[in-house]
Amino acid sequence: FTGDEEESGKPTSISRADFIERAKACDVALGYETTAGFGIATTARRGASGWTLIVTGKQAHSSGIFSEGAGYGSIYEASRILNEFRETLSKEKYLTFNPGQIVGGSFVNYDETEAKGISLGKTNIIAKRTIVTGDLRFLTENQKIVARQKMQEIVKRNLNQTSAQIRFKDGIPSMPPTEGNRNIMKVLSQVSIDLGMGAVKEGDPGSRGAGDISYVADYVDCLDGLGASGSGAHTPTETMNIKEYPKLIKRSTLLIYRLLK
Repeated sequence: FTGDEEESGKPTSISRADFIERAKACDVALGYETTAGFGIATTARRGASGWTLIVTGKQAHSSGIFSEGAGYGSIYEASRILNEFRETLSKEKYLTFNPGQIVGGSFVNYDETEAKGISLGKTNIIAKRTIVTGDLRFLTENQKIVARQKMQEIVKRNLNQTSAQIRFKDGIPSMPPTEGNRNIMKVLSQVSIDLGMGAVKEGDPGSRGAGDISYVADYVDCLDGLGASGSGAHTPTETMNIKEYPKLIKRSTLLIYRLLK
């Protein structure tokens, strides 16, 4: 059993330390998050990290915008960067990056803890400062590293009279697809067939968020999505199909028995 992955406590090197140490002494990790369907298991999960983009422009009267002396301002530069992120990286499989919040104007105050921003500005003043926060999701550590490098390159190509920097913050690591993970799924699928419940297939990693099991994916073979199905995840109307539990318990019990043998 693990704690709440949404509020795990930072740094995770401490809050997940015991979790990881126990995993190092084991061969298999099973995760009981909700499944995408009764006949689907999770052999891979994407990781999640955060990023903050800080853009600075030259504050001046709006009548001079685009000129050599006044430049383009921070909001146009932030827009340019975000659009180039989209054009350059949006078609890469399993990679997503979402700008979840943007605040810009002549004066900006952003509280990272509360995720709240205040901006002051006028329509006839070129914006001096813009802050954007977002997330980055990836299937492998290498995919994350390469994506960050490309984002850094885009951030450096500044419009006239602007500058920008981007900071990255690690979150939950990824759980890459491995042969060991697929071998556990094959055992589960055979168990399910033997119980008359049908075969089990690999789910799409792109359809899931990050999960606690990813912290131990480097040390043990893993299988997740062994819980009940449901709908409306992360909303006030989220549901869980508890009628599946009798079948899930039988299937999981026999899975563990066969893995131990």
